[in-house]
Amino acid sequence: MSDPTAPARALRPDWDDYFLNLVTEVGSRATCDRGRSGCVIVRDKRILCTGYVGSPAGFPHCDEAGHMLRRVVAEDDSVKEHCVRTIHAEQNAICQAARYGILLEGSTLYCTMEPCRTCALLIISAGVTRVVAAGRYHAGADTRAMFADAGIELVVAQDDIVTY
Repeated sequence: MSDPTAPARALRPDWDDYFLNLVTEVGSRATCDRGRSGCVIVRDKRILCTGYVGSPAGFPHCDEAGHMLRRVVAEDDSVKEHCVRTIHAEQNAICQAARYGILLEGSTLYCTMEPCRTCALLIISAGVTRVVAAGRYHAGADTRAMFADAGIELVVAQDDIVTY
């Protein structure tokens, strides 16, 4: 029987919350302050690899050399600037797995927001079967459709669009 005078013990997070919390910590290593995103790829509740927004190894980072901005015209004809010095957290994690010979088939990918279209293509090709995102991506419609077509389960923890 538990002691009624003992302090309340915090509930353990479920696995998705646990790995999403780790995504935030991994993202704190990001080297582009325009998008401090992180990614953790897991199979059987074991971390296979991680990634964060950053330049490829040996290249200068935004926090050292500044942003490398490119203007992009969106479907609604709005013009936005994107930093192209770095690669996305999901891309870095998948590249890390490839570099060290880690099979991603049947894994779950945890990320800051729904992946962009390019990341979604890589995730599908790598054999990831489940994606858990902390929030929505403003241009995530293509990703949602591709994941549905590929049979990849997409779980979004918060319906809010992540701003960056």
